[in-house]
Amino acid sequence: MISRDLLLDGRVRSRIPLTLILAPGLGLLAWVHYAPALGDSFRKTYRQLLKWNDELPFVKFALADDERIVLAAELPLAGLDRDALGRTVARLVAVCDLLAGPSARWLAGPAGGRSATSPRAASHHPVVDRYAADVAELTESPGAS
Repeated sequence: MISRDLLLDGRVRSRIPLTLILAPGLGLLAWVHYAPALGDSFRKTYRQLLKWNDELPFVKFALADDERIVLAAELPLAGLDRDALGRTVARLVAVCDLLAGPSARWLAGPAGGRSATSPRAASHHPVVDRYAADVAELTESPGAS
């Protein structure tokens, strides 16, 4: 198994922690530690995650063992190439940007930490622009509330 940790800036959200895990013979898992461990109002948060799972294509929200919210995408080994990986990374970053506002309370963490949005919108990662057309459906909010 091979893994790489990346830290990417989106157009809205900055410092997105992304882990790529390649399991030879199986495929690749792209995993974003989306937000810190959940605190209060678990039921409402869980309903929102399920709603986004239904509305957003090719990505899924889940809870890690430590109750952190994660955002993931799986790619089968067949067809895995630079562009498939690039589209997947761009999609995960686009979802982080799209939902930065509606999930700001989770992103700040229990102690109300730093803002997850980037004041340096022009300095986003090049993969965001390279695959922008492939994730264009994520430029409008899916009714996040």
